[in-house]
Amino acid sequence: MKGFSGFPSSKTRTIPVPNLFFTDLAPQIDHLGEMKVTLYCFWRLSLKEGDIRYVRRAEMLADAALMSGLSQFKHEAEAALDEALERATARGTLLHVEIESASGKEDLYFMNTPKGRAAVEAMTRGEWRPAPDDETPVEVLVDRPNAFTLYEQNIGPLTPLIADELRDFEGEYPAEWIEEAIQEAVKYNKRSLKYILAILEKWRTEGKADDGKRRRSSEKDRQRYRDWKG
Repeated sequence: MKGFSGFPSSKTRTIPVPNLFFTDLAPQIDHLGEMKVTLYCFWRLSLKEGDIRYVRRAEMLADAALMSGLSQFKHEAEAALDEALERATARGTLLHVEIESASGKEDLYFMNTPKGRAAVEAMTRGEWRPAPDDETPVEVLVDRPNAFTLYEQNIGPLTPLIADELRDFEGEYPAEWIEEAIQEAVKYNKRSLKYILAILEKWRTEGKADDGKRRRSSEKDRQRYRDWKG
């Protein structure tokens, strides 16, 4: 393990971290990657100027120190970053917006503060965009709640095992199906991953309910599922 030589005697730059981080947020975080990324965003945002501050995913990927701290294996570091960002977003620490610009899709992360929320709302309304010098229009892609967010907000805390299973869900079923399945589980107070999976499997084989009436062997739903799977 590499040792730390200690802070220097000379004055060093400090960054502001809200008291609520230590009293409310930090005690809830049980994932090391999420903790590292959360603290990294506090630091990175403190280096930026202007009223509207955000961190691009590309910036994090390009930071060798951060990436090596998330995984000792380079080929696993990007996945570790994405998991940490998903967890921080699901917890509500970060706000995620995906945009489409001339250079392609970009992921922006704002701290969940009044200014961060206002910036996201302004982007959604088309009142602000992150590259004012770029004349190419930026399209804001609405960030639908992913399985991590929905599970954390409606079912319970995430564990590494549950996170892995939710990734399998996202690769196997359309996002709107997962959202509706979680809502069904909450509605009937069956808050378990097993129940959610049972709903998804039933919809895949029998079709989804329509206005409370079950459609038997719905070819339309099965075809929709096949089209989504490509």
